[in-house]
Amino acid sequence: MKNGIVVAGSLIVAFAFNFFLVPYGILSSGISGIAILIGKITPFDIGLMNFLLNLPLLVLGYFKLGRLITVNTLVCVVSLSVFLYVLPVIPVTDNILLSTIFGGVMSGIGVGLILKYSGTSGGLDIIAIILSRTSNISIGLLLTSMNGIIVFISGAVFDWNIALYTLLSIYLTGKMIDSIHTNHIKLTMQIVTSQGEAIREDLLKSIYRGITITEGYGGYTQEKKHILMTVVTRYEMLQVKKIVRGYDKTAFINIFETVEVDGSFAKN
Repeated sequence: MKNGIVVAGSLIVAFAFNFFLVPYGILSSGISGIAILIGKITPFDIGLMNFLLNLPLLVLGYFKLGRLITVNTLVCVVSLSVFLYVLPVIPVTDNILLSTIFGGVMSGIGVGLILKYSGTSGGLDIIAIILSRTSNISIGLLLTSMNGIIVFISGAVFDWNIALYTLLSIYLTGKMIDSIHTNHIKLTMQIVTSQGEAIREDLLKSIYRGITITEGYGGYTQEKKHILMTVVTRYEMLQVKKIVRGYDKTAFINIFETVEVDGSFAKN
């Protein structure tokens, strides 16, 4: 199910590229934008360049974000590269402004869906997620900031009109990512389980968050329980639930939105 959504998100991104952005030389964000740039000034295929440029960042993602996210990211990178190769480059409209707006919005929708379901589209997404884990800055804002260099490259290689259209496209992509993904929203998770020690060890190895543990007992069974409390992002919530259910199918998990975090949000 999740991989299917990741593939669908990749198709949306590829459609935005080949039908709206690439025909006018408008770059996208991240590694995909660099791949488009290289494809415009060299004979190399954009899909192939996207795959090759993502390989070293996939290795980084494996060590920093874990196996699950890396597998989903690999699915996205491969499917996006294939779609970019298969889909023809045909402009939907002869209006460059409309192409910029719709290309940026559609690209943001695709990337937002990919991020929401525990994946990344590769490239700078991996770096943005790692930075977002240790700060309160949203992924969309981080991506928009890091992609500033792409705007200057497009201006130097093509012209500054294209650079400004690229800037607009990247901005719209970032806004759509934040509206769908909402990774910057913090959640408090309370986990009541009889497998507290095993879950604690796995969580500390898998997520970059601190955990507070207290002891309790069931009101009906009077069985001894551990209560684990941690604050995570929406993105990390899915990973935490998967880990907990792997050890305790009957664990009670209470999740509620956190208004503000005052203090260390990451592991000490």
